[in-house]
Amino acid sequence: MHTRLRPGDVEGAGVCKDAIRIFRGKKAALNSDIARTNVLGVGISAVNMPMAVEVVHQWIAGGERHYVCVAAAHSVMECRRDAPLRRLFNQSGLTTPDGMPLVWLSRWAGHRDVRRVYGPELMSAVCLRGLEHGYRHYFYGGAPGVAEGLVDRLRARFPGLAVAGSSSPLYRDLKREEEERIEREINDAHPDIVWVGLGTGRQEHWMAKVRPRLQASVLVGVGAAFDFLSGQKRQAPPWIRQTGLEWLFRLVHEPRRLWPRYREYPLFVLLVAAQRLNLRSYDLDP
Repeated sequence: MHTRLRPGDVEGAGVCKDAIRIFRGKKAALNSDIARTNVLGVGISAVNMPMAVEVVHQWIAGGERHYVCVAAAHSVMECRRDAPLRRLFNQSGLTTPDGMPLVWLSRWAGHRDVRRVYGPELMSAVCLRGLEHGYRHYFYGGAPGVAEGLVDRLRARFPGLAVAGSSSPLYRDLKREEEERIEREINDAHPDIVWVGLGTGRQEHWMAKVRPRLQASVLVGVGAAFDFLSGQKRQAPPWIRQTGLEWLFRLVHEPRRLWPRYREYPLFVLLVAAQRLNLRSYDLDP
């Protein structure tokens, strides 16, 4: 059963209340004015949910074109091994703190207003804000049928949501004509926002590659949000997500797939400690 929402509704939304309290009396700073916290060479935007939602709104209203990355500790570790991927995260319009460790590190760096900007909650918050402005959404990602199931659930939660289209990718290297067909299909749908669920690494490379050719103002790589919000996978309860233990919840439910990712977390802690103690330094690639 889905809870129907209207602009201004909070209860039952599955959206953190901060996402609804968009700044009153002032606009959020544009992305160029938002500071970043250097975490092992990855610049994490010092934002909270209201700031992120407002920045997306300003991009759409101003006709700007950007892409957004959501980053967790495992994203940072992948960037540590993959310099081109690290540059893509650092060249984004926003790289949001999707994981609690990145929120804590941002606060320790002096950015006291930083809160978690979690992919599924960001999608829900922007869908809710978009009801007021008629944002058109396109959903690209997930296994076959997942994007369609996600659209059905979002429409039930957000009556009046403007869905421009949805499609699932082919999980192989695409020929140039196949890439052009997908880009043409998205452009012909005239979305304002393209939600991308291809998984960390692949979605960032795809967004950066197609950004010059897609007319939508905003591309947002949200990874597992497609599976969580479509009901394909179980999401951790809010109290687990806020304590920074969501990784453990997910590992219990998908040990074989996620163990290679999460076994690096002790190394992440050691590397961050060395950076904090000035034993190691990392540049933010432009």
